[in-house]
Amino acid sequence: NVVDSTKNHVIHDIDLTYITSRGPWYLQSWKGDSEKSGGIATNIGIHLFDMLHYLFGAIIDSKVFLMSTTKASGTLRFRNANVRWFLSIDADDLPSKVREAGGTTYRSVCLDGEEVEFSSGFNDLHQTSYEAILAGRGFGLTESRAAIETVSSIRSSQIRSLVGEYHPFLGRK
Repeated sequence: NVVDSTKNHVIHDIDLTYITSRGPWYLQSWKGDSEKSGGIATNIGIHLFDMLHYLFGAIIDSKVFLMSTTKASGTLRFRNANVRWFLSIDADDLPSKVREAGGTTYRSVCLDGEEVEFSSGFNDLHQTSYEAILAGRGFGLTESRAAIETVSSIRSSQIRSLVGEYHPFLGRK
């Protein structure tokens, strides 16, 4: 298993990119109000941060380089991974190959230079999740704590200037 870092003490380098186009309705709904939704890192990032914590251990450090109503970006240093992350609901951030193909979503994890793109295959994910929760197969606060603390820290972070390691999408355009 390439991500079983606990046994071989490897520190992985990861670029996490999640862009999911949303129209004007998004910012006008409760999701666009960070007081109600927790903002972009909570809305679209929390599940990915939870996955990274599960795979790579405890968070050691976090930096935020960009935080707005439509996008956020920063770095997370886990026990076994350095992660540069970029989240956006702005269609203009989609890679040109995705836009040209008529796509509206781009999800990618690049692990040590090897990309896993997972933009499709998530139909009815919320419905499936809610059904599992109602059937007693959900996760509790103990399992969710690290992800909740991560997004809380991100929301309250001081925005840093673009110096050092940051996600390559921040340097585009």
